[in-house]
Amino acid sequence: MSGGRPRTAIGTFGTIRIRSSRSHGYIATTRFRDLDGRLRLVTATARTGPAARAALKERMVRRPGYGSSGILSLTSSFADLAVLWLADLDAQDLVEGTKDNYREHLRLHVLPVFEHYTLGEITTGRVESFLKSEAQVSYSRAKHSRTQLNLLFGFALRHDAIPRNPVEGTSPLKRPKGAPQALTFEQIAAIRAAAASWRTGEHVKGPKPDGQVRDLVEVLLGTALRIGEALALRPCDVDDTGKTMIITVRGTVILKTGHGAFRQDHPKTEHSVRSIAVPAFAARVLRARTAGTDPERTIFANRKGGPLSPFNARRTFRDFLKLAGMEDSGITFRWFRRTGATVIARGAGTDAAAAYLGHGSTAITEGHYIEPVTTADLRSAGFLERTLNPESGDGALLTLPSGGHTDLEERLDEIDGEPDHDGEAELEAA
Repeated sequence: MSGGRPRTAIGTFGTIRIRSSRSHGYIATTRFRDLDGRLRLVTATARTGPAARAALKERMVRRPGYGSSGILSLTSSFADLAVLWLADLDAQDLVEGTKDNYREHLRLHVLPVFEHYTLGEITTGRVESFLKSEAQVSYSRAKHSRTQLNLLFGFALRHDAIPRNPVEGTSPLKRPKGAPQALTFEQIAAIRAAAASWRTGEHVKGPKPDGQVRDLVEVLLGTALRIGEALALRPCDVDDTGKTMIITVRGTVILKTGHGAFRQDHPKTEHSVRSIAVPAFAARVLRARTAGTDPERTIFANRKGGPLSPFNARRTFRDFLKLAGMEDSGITFRWFRRTGATVIARGAGTDAAAAYLGHGSTAITEGHYIEPVTTADLRSAGFLERTLNPESGDGALLTLPSGGHTDLEERLDEIDGEPDHDGEAELEAA
Protein backbone atom coordinates (compact mmCIF):
# COMPACT_ATOMS: atom_id res chain seq x y z
CA MET A 1 0.00 0.00 0.00
CA SER A 2 1.45 3.40 -0.98
CA GLY A 3 0.59 7.00 -0.30
CA GLY A 4 -0.85 8.53 2.81
CA ARG A 5 0.89 10.14 5.75
CA PRO A 6 3.88 8.15 7.10
CA ARG A 7 3.34 6.46 10.44
CA THR A 8 4.76 8.21 13.51
CA ALA A 9 7.79 6.29 14.78
CA ILE A 10 7.63 4.75 18.26
CA GLY A 11 8.99 7.19 20.82
CA THR A 12 8.28 10.26 18.69
CA PHE A 13 5.44 12.74 18.35
CA GLY A 14 3.56 14.54 15.61
CA THR A 15 2.76 18.18 14.96
CA ILE A 16 2.42 20.39 18.05
CA ARG A 17 -0.73 22.54 17.98
CA ILE A 18 -1.28 25.49 20.27
CA ARG A 19 -4.60 27.13 21.09
CA SER A 20 -5.67 29.76 23.57
CA SER A 21 -7.96 29.08 26.46
CA ARG A 22 -9.73 31.50 28.74
CA SER A 23 -9.20 29.33 31.81
CA HIS A 24 -5.69 27.94 31.09
CA GLY A 25 -3.95 30.59 28.99
CA TYR A 26 -2.51 28.42 26.20
CA ILE A 27 -2.77 24.69 25.60
CA ALA A 28 -0.19 22.77 23.55
CA THR A 29 -1.23 19.36 22.20
CA THR A 30 0.31 16.58 20.12
CA ARG A 31 0.03 12.85 19.61
CA PHE A 32 2.80 10.66 20.99
CA ARG A 33 3.35 7.06 19.82
CA ASP A 34 4.06 4.97 22.92
CA LEU A 35 6.08 1.77 23.23
CA ASP A 36 2.92 -0.31 22.72
CA GLY A 37 2.49 1.29 19.28
CA ARG A 38 -0.57 3.34 20.19
CA LEU A 39 -0.94 7.08 19.54
CA ARG A 40 -1.98 9.03 22.63
CA LEU A 41 -2.87 12.69 23.06
CA VAL A 42 -0.41 14.62 25.25
CA THR A 43 -1.14 18.16 26.49
CA ALA A 44 0.53 20.93 28.47
CA THR A 45 -0.64 24.37 29.53
CA ALA A 46 1.10 27.68 30.25
CA ARG A 47 0.48 31.40 30.25
CA THR A 48 2.08 31.92 26.81
CA GLY A 49 2.20 29.86 23.64
CA PRO A 50 6.00 29.33 23.61
CA ALA A 51 5.91 28.34 27.28
CA ALA A 52 3.15 25.80 26.58
CA ARG A 53 5.18 24.35 23.67
CA ALA A 54 8.30 24.09 25.90
CA ALA A 55 6.31 22.44 28.71
CA LEU A 56 4.87 19.89 26.26
CA LYS A 57 8.33 18.98 24.92
CA GLU A 58 9.70 18.57 28.42
CA ARG A 59 6.79 16.30 29.29
CA MET A 60 7.46 14.12 26.27
CA VAL A 61 11.20 13.90 26.99
CA ARG A 62 10.33 12.47 30.39
CA ARG A 63 7.77 10.11 28.90
CA PRO A 64 8.82 6.41 28.92
CA GLY A 65 9.92 5.40 25.45
CA TYR A 66 11.00 8.85 24.25
CA GLY A 67 13.85 8.77 21.69
CA SER A 68 13.20 6.60 18.62
CA SER A 69 12.61 3.21 20.23
CA GLY A 70 13.49 3.77 23.85
CA ILE A 71 14.76 6.19 26.46
CA LEU A 72 17.97 6.79 24.45
CA SER A 73 18.90 7.18 20.80
CA LEU A 74 21.99 7.77 18.67
CA THR A 75 21.47 11.51 19.11
CA SER A 76 21.40 11.26 22.93
CA SER A 77 24.47 12.63 24.66
CA PHE A 78 26.90 10.43 26.56
CA ALA A 79 26.08 12.53 29.62
CA ASP A 80 22.42 11.45 29.31
CA LEU A 81 23.55 7.83 29.12
CA ALA A 82 25.67 8.30 32.24
CA VAL A 83 22.74 9.71 34.22
CA LEU A 84 20.45 6.82 33.28
CA TRP A 85 23.16 4.22 33.89
CA LEU A 86 23.87 5.62 37.35
CA ALA A 87 20.16 5.44 38.19
CA ASP A 88 20.17 1.80 37.08
CA LEU A 89 23.34 1.19 39.13
CA ASP A 90 21.61 2.43 42.28
CA ALA A 91 18.95 -0.26 41.85
CA GLN A 92 21.44 -3.10 41.38
CA ASP A 93 22.32 -5.59 44.11
CA LEU A 94 25.96 -4.54 44.53
CA VAL A 95 27.89 -3.59 47.64
CA GLU A 96 27.97 0.15 48.22
CA GLY A 97 31.73 0.29 47.95
CA THR A 98 31.62 -1.12 44.43
CA LYS A 99 28.96 1.41 43.42
CA ASP A 100 31.05 4.25 44.84
CA ASN A 101 34.06 3.07 42.84
CA TYR A 102 32.01 3.06 39.64
CA ARG A 103 30.63 6.54 40.35
CA GLU A 104 34.05 8.02 41.13
CA HIS A 105 35.78 6.48 38.12
CA LEU A 106 33.01 7.67 35.81
CA ARG A 107 33.13 11.19 37.24
CA LEU A 108 36.91 11.56 37.25
CA HIS A 109 38.10 9.67 34.18
CA VAL A 110 35.38 8.64 31.70
CA LEU A 111 32.75 11.38 31.69
CA PRO A 112 35.16 14.32 31.11
CA VAL A 113 36.33 12.68 27.87
CA PHE A 114 32.99 11.67 26.35
CA GLU A 115 30.33 13.95 27.87
CA HIS A 116 30.08 16.27 24.85
CA TYR A 117 29.70 13.47 22.28
CA THR A 118 26.42 11.96 21.18
CA LEU A 119 26.23 8.16 21.29
CA GLY A 120 26.41 8.03 17.50
CA GLU A 121 29.66 10.00 17.53
CA ILE A 122 31.50 7.63 19.89
CA THR A 123 33.29 5.31 17.51
CA THR A 124 35.57 2.35 18.18
CA GLY A 125 38.50 4.53 17.13
CA ARG A 126 37.69 7.17 19.74
CA VAL A 127 37.36 4.53 22.45
CA GLU A 128 40.63 2.93 21.33
CA SER A 129 42.44 6.27 21.56
CA PHE A 130 41.02 6.90 25.02
CA LEU A 131 41.99 3.47 26.36
CA LYS A 132 45.53 3.83 25.03
CA SER A 133 45.92 7.15 26.83
CA GLU A 134 44.59 5.51 30.01
CA ALA A 135 47.05 2.62 29.65
CA GLN A 136 49.90 5.12 29.57
CA VAL A 137 48.84 6.17 33.07
CA SER A 138 48.41 2.62 34.37
CA TYR A 139 47.11 -0.76 33.32
CA SER A 140 44.67 -0.79 36.23
CA ARG A 141 43.11 2.54 35.24
CA ALA A 142 42.74 1.46 31.61
CA LYS A 143 41.16 -1.82 32.70
CA HIS A 144 38.63 -0.04 34.92
CA SER A 145 37.80 2.43 32.14
CA ARG A 146 37.25 -0.38 29.65
CA THR A 147 35.01 -2.25 32.08
CA GLN A 148 32.98 0.87 32.79
CA LEU A 149 32.52 1.73 29.11
CA ASN A 150 31.42 -1.84 28.43
CA LEU A 151 28.75 -1.52 31.11
CA LEU A 152 27.57 1.87 29.85
CA PHE A 153 27.36 0.88 26.19
CA GLY A 154 25.83 -2.46 27.13
CA PHE A 155 23.07 -0.47 28.85
CA ALA A 156 22.61 1.65 25.71
CA LEU A 157 22.54 -1.48 23.55
CA ARG A 158 19.81 -3.03 25.66
CA HIS A 159 17.71 0.10 25.12
CA ASP A 160 18.16 0.02 21.32
CA ALA A 161 20.08 3.30 21.34
CA ILE A 162 23.12 2.00 19.44
CA PRO A 163 23.55 -0.81 16.88
CA ARG A 164 26.79 -2.15 18.41
CA ASN A 165 29.10 -1.68 21.39
CA PRO A 166 32.12 0.42 20.25
CA VAL A 167 34.32 -1.15 22.94
CA GLU A 168 34.16 -4.58 21.30
CA GLY A 169 36.57 -3.78 18.48
CA THR A 170 39.28 -2.19 20.62
CA SER A 171 42.69 -3.77 21.14
CA PRO A 172 43.20 -6.07 24.16
CA LEU A 173 44.92 -4.40 27.07
CA LYS A 174 48.39 -5.71 27.75
CA ARG A 175 49.00 -6.53 31.39
CA PRO A 176 52.45 -5.36 32.47
CA LYS A 177 54.88 -8.14 33.28
CA GLY A 178 55.16 -8.86 36.95
CA ALA A 179 54.33 -11.44 39.57
CA PRO A 180 52.72 -11.38 43.02
CA GLN A 181 55.31 -10.61 45.66
CA ALA A 182 55.24 -11.79 49.25
CA LEU A 183 57.03 -10.17 52.16
CA THR A 184 60.38 -11.60 53.16
CA PHE A 185 60.90 -12.74 56.73
CA GLU A 186 63.35 -9.85 57.17
CA GLN A 187 60.76 -7.33 56.00
CA ILE A 188 58.18 -8.78 58.39
CA ALA A 189 60.65 -8.49 61.27
CA ALA A 190 61.38 -4.85 60.38
CA ILE A 191 57.68 -3.98 60.23
CA ARG A 192 57.04 -5.68 63.56
CA ALA A 193 59.91 -3.78 65.18
CA ALA A 194 58.66 -0.46 63.78
CA ALA A 195 55.09 -1.18 64.94
CA ALA A 196 56.33 -1.94 68.46
CA SER A 197 58.43 1.23 68.74
CA TRP A 198 56.13 3.69 66.91
CA ARG A 199 55.46 6.80 69.05
CA THR A 200 56.98 5.26 72.18
CA GLY A 201 59.98 7.60 72.69
CA GLU A 202 60.31 9.91 75.67
CA HIS A 203 59.96 13.04 73.57
CA VAL A 204 56.82 11.98 71.71
CA LYS A 205 53.98 14.45 72.29
CA GLY A 206 50.30 13.62 72.40
CA PRO A 207 48.48 10.47 73.48
CA LYS A 208 50.31 7.17 73.40
CA PRO A 209 49.30 4.74 70.64
CA ASP A 210 46.61 2.22 71.55
CA GLY A 211 48.40 -0.56 69.66
CA GLN A 212 45.46 -1.35 67.41
CA VAL A 213 47.32 -1.13 64.10
CA ARG A 214 50.28 -2.99 65.63
CA ASP A 215 47.92 -5.83 66.58
CA LEU A 216 46.15 -5.56 63.24
CA VAL A 217 49.45 -6.38 61.52
CA GLU A 218 49.69 -9.63 63.52
CA VAL A 219 46.10 -10.56 62.71
CA LEU A 220 46.64 -9.92 58.99
CA LEU A 221 49.83 -11.99 59.02
CA GLY A 222 48.05 -14.83 60.80
CA THR A 223 44.81 -14.85 58.82
CA ALA A 224 45.54 -13.45 55.32
CA LEU A 225 42.25 -11.53 55.59
CA ARG A 226 41.36 -8.52 53.52
CA ILE A 227 41.81 -5.33 55.54
CA GLY A 228 38.05 -4.73 55.65
CA GLU A 229 37.39 -8.31 56.82
CA ALA A 230 39.91 -7.99 59.65
CA LEU A 231 38.45 -4.67 60.82
CA ALA A 232 34.93 -6.19 60.77
CA LEU A 233 35.81 -9.04 63.15
CA ARG A 234 33.78 -9.11 66.38
CA PRO A 235 34.21 -11.27 69.50
CA CYS A 236 31.10 -13.20 68.44
CA ASP A 237 32.96 -14.20 65.27
CA VAL A 238 35.71 -15.86 67.31
CA ASP A 239 35.42 -19.45 68.59
CA ASP A 240 38.22 -19.89 71.12
CA THR A 241 38.75 -23.13 73.03
CA GLY A 242 42.01 -21.99 74.56
CA LYS A 243 44.00 -24.46 72.46
CA THR A 244 42.55 -23.68 69.05
CA MET A 245 40.88 -20.59 67.65
CA ILE A 246 38.51 -20.47 64.69
CA ILE A 247 37.25 -17.20 63.25
CA THR A 248 34.30 -16.86 60.90
CA VAL A 249 34.33 -14.09 58.30
CA ARG A 250 30.83 -12.61 58.16
CA GLY A 251 31.31 -8.98 57.15
CA THR A 252 33.63 -6.22 56.03
CA VAL A 253 34.27 -2.58 56.89
CA ILE A 254 33.85 -0.14 54.02
CA LEU A 255 34.03 3.62 53.58
CA LYS A 256 30.90 5.35 52.33
CA THR A 257 30.82 8.96 51.22
CA GLY A 258 29.07 11.05 53.85
CA HIS A 259 28.95 8.20 56.39
CA GLY A 260 32.57 7.29 57.07
CA ALA A 261 33.51 3.74 58.00
CA PHE A 262 30.77 1.25 58.79
CA ARG A 263 30.49 -2.51 59.11
CA GLN A 264 28.68 -4.26 56.27
CA ASP A 265 27.03 -7.51 57.38
CA HIS A 266 28.42 -9.52 54.46
CA PRO A 267 31.92 -9.70 52.94
CA LYS A 268 32.99 -9.10 49.36
CA THR A 269 31.62 -12.31 47.76
CA GLU A 270 29.69 -15.41 48.78
CA HIS A 271 32.98 -17.35 48.82
CA SER A 272 34.36 -14.85 51.32
CA VAL A 273 32.05 -16.19 54.04
CA ARG A 274 34.32 -18.79 55.61
CA SER A 275 35.76 -20.20 58.83
CA ILE A 276 39.52 -20.39 59.21
CA ALA A 277 41.94 -21.58 61.87
CA VAL A 278 44.17 -18.94 63.47
CA PRO A 279 47.84 -19.57 64.31
CA ALA A 280 48.86 -19.16 67.94
CA PHE A 281 50.67 -15.81 67.51
CA ALA A 282 47.57 -14.14 66.01
CA ALA A 283 45.24 -15.95 68.43
CA ARG A 284 47.09 -14.37 71.39
CA VAL A 285 46.41 -10.90 69.98
CA LEU A 286 42.72 -11.59 69.34
CA ARG A 287 42.31 -13.23 72.74
CA ALA A 288 43.69 -10.16 74.49
CA ARG A 289 41.50 -7.78 72.49
CA THR A 290 38.25 -9.72 72.89
CA ALA A 291 38.46 -10.25 76.64
CA GLY A 292 35.54 -8.55 78.36
CA THR A 293 34.35 -6.61 75.32
CA ASP A 294 30.91 -6.31 73.75
CA PRO A 295 30.50 -9.42 71.55
CA GLU A 296 28.81 -7.37 68.82
CA ARG A 297 31.34 -4.53 68.71
CA THR A 298 34.21 -4.74 66.26
CA ILE A 299 37.49 -5.84 67.84
CA PHE A 300 39.32 -2.93 66.22
CA ALA A 301 37.27 0.17 67.06
CA ASN A 302 37.52 3.95 67.15
CA ARG A 303 37.01 6.08 70.26
CA LYS A 304 33.25 6.18 69.72
CA GLY A 305 32.97 2.40 69.53
CA GLY A 306 32.48 2.23 65.77
CA PRO A 307 34.75 0.23 63.48
CA LEU A 308 38.29 1.47 62.91
CA SER A 309 38.55 3.21 59.55
CA PRO A 310 40.65 1.46 56.87
CA PHE A 311 41.89 4.93 55.89
CA ASN A 312 43.24 5.63 59.39
CA ALA A 313 44.76 2.14 59.64
CA ARG A 314 46.59 2.61 56.32
CA ARG A 315 47.88 6.02 57.40
CA THR A 316 49.38 4.58 60.60
CA PHE A 317 50.81 1.64 58.67
CA ARG A 318 52.61 4.06 56.34
CA ASP A 319 54.22 5.55 59.45
CA PHE A 320 55.42 2.05 60.39
CA LEU A 321 57.00 1.65 56.95
CA LYS A 322 58.67 5.05 57.16
CA LEU A 323 60.09 4.19 60.59
CA ALA A 324 61.39 0.91 59.17
CA GLY A 325 63.05 2.71 56.24
CA MET A 326 60.63 1.09 53.77
CA GLU A 327 58.49 4.05 52.75
CA ASP A 328 59.37 3.61 49.07
CA SER A 329 58.90 -0.16 49.01
CA GLY A 330 55.32 -0.09 47.72
CA ILE A 331 54.25 -2.40 50.55
CA THR A 332 50.55 -2.22 51.51
CA PHE A 333 48.22 -4.28 53.70
CA ARG A 334 47.54 -6.47 50.67
CA TRP A 335 51.08 -7.80 50.88
CA PHE A 336 50.16 -9.60 54.11
CA ARG A 337 47.43 -11.42 52.20
CA ARG A 338 49.90 -12.39 49.48
CA THR A 339 52.37 -13.56 52.10
CA GLY A 340 49.79 -15.78 53.79
CA ALA A 341 48.69 -17.18 50.42
CA THR A 342 52.29 -17.98 49.48
CA VAL A 343 53.04 -19.73 52.78
CA ILE A 344 49.87 -21.84 52.67
CA ALA A 345 50.26 -22.72 48.98
CA ARG A 346 53.84 -23.92 49.49
CA GLY A 347 52.90 -25.89 52.55
CA ALA A 348 49.46 -27.26 51.68
CA GLY A 349 48.79 -26.50 48.01
CA THR A 350 46.96 -23.91 45.94
CA ASP A 351 43.48 -25.29 46.72
CA ALA A 352 44.08 -24.84 50.44
CA ALA A 353 45.35 -21.30 49.89
CA ALA A 354 42.31 -20.39 47.75
CA ALA A 355 39.92 -21.74 50.40
CA TYR A 356 41.74 -19.89 53.18
CA LEU A 357 41.61 -16.60 51.28
CA GLY A 358 37.95 -17.05 50.31
CA HIS A 359 38.47 -17.27 46.55
CA GLY A 360 36.01 -19.07 44.30
CA SER A 361 38.80 -19.96 41.87
CA THR A 362 42.42 -21.00 42.32
CA ALA A 363 43.21 -18.96 39.20
CA ILE A 364 42.69 -15.76 41.21
CA THR A 365 44.92 -17.03 44.01
CA GLU A 366 47.68 -18.13 41.66
CA GLY A 367 47.55 -15.06 39.44
CA HIS A 368 47.38 -12.35 42.07
CA TYR A 369 48.45 -13.63 45.49
CA ILE A 370 50.96 -16.51 45.41
CA GLU A 371 54.58 -15.58 44.81
CA PRO A 372 55.99 -17.86 42.09
CA VAL A 373 58.20 -20.70 43.30
CA THR A 374 61.82 -20.17 42.36
CA THR A 375 63.09 -23.41 43.91
CA ALA A 376 63.06 -26.83 42.31
CA ASP A 377 61.15 -29.88 43.53
CA LEU A 378 63.79 -32.64 43.35
CA ARG A 379 61.12 -35.33 43.39
CA SER A 380 60.04 -34.41 39.85
CA ALA A 381 63.47 -35.40 38.61
CA GLY A 382 63.08 -38.60 40.62
CA PHE A 383 59.88 -39.46 38.76
CA LEU A 384 61.57 -38.90 35.41
CA GLU A 385 64.67 -40.89 36.40
CA ARG A 386 62.68 -43.83 37.71
CA THR A 387 60.42 -43.94 34.65
CA LEU A 388 62.63 -42.96 31.72
CA ASN A 389 66.20 -44.03 32.63
CA PRO A 390 67.49 -45.91 29.54
CA GLU A 391 69.01 -48.64 31.71
CA SER A 392 66.70 -49.02 34.68
CA GLY A 393 63.50 -47.11 33.82
CA ASP A 394 60.31 -49.08 34.47
CA GLY A 395 57.84 -46.89 32.49
CA ALA A 396 55.34 -47.30 35.33
CA LEU A 397 53.87 -43.82 35.18
CA LEU A 398 53.38 -44.01 31.42
CA THR A 399 51.26 -47.13 31.74
CA LEU A 400 48.87 -45.70 34.34
CA PRO A 401 45.38 -44.77 33.15
CA SER A 402 44.43 -41.12 33.53
CA GLY A 403 43.92 -40.34 37.20
CA GLY A 404 45.61 -43.58 38.28
CA HIS A 405 47.69 -44.01 41.42
CA THR A 406 50.86 -45.86 42.26
CA ASP A 407 53.03 -46.31 45.30
CA LEU A 408 55.94 -44.83 43.34
CA GLU A 409 55.73 -41.59 45.34
CA GLU A 410 55.99 -43.46 48.61
CA ARG A 411 58.96 -45.48 47.37
CA LEU A 412 60.71 -42.33 46.19
CA ASP A 413 60.09 -40.73 49.60
CA GLU A 414 61.91 -43.65 51.19
CA ILE A 415 64.78 -43.36 48.70
CA ASP A 416 65.06 -39.57 49.26
CA GLY A 417 64.94 -40.08 53.01
CA GLU A 418 62.16 -37.48 53.45
CA PRO A 419 58.83 -39.17 54.19
CA ASP A 420 55.88 -36.95 53.41
CA HIS A 421 53.52 -37.40 56.33
CA ASP A 422 51.05 -34.78 55.08
CA GLY A 423 50.74 -36.22 51.57
CA GLU A 424 52.12 -33.05 49.98
CA ALA A 425 55.40 -32.46 48.15
CA GLU A 426 58.22 -30.82 50.09
CA LEU A 427 59.92 -27.93 48.33
CA GLU A 428 63.72 -28.06 48.46
CA ALA A 429 66.35 -25.59 47.38
CA ALA A 430 67.65 -26.00 43.88
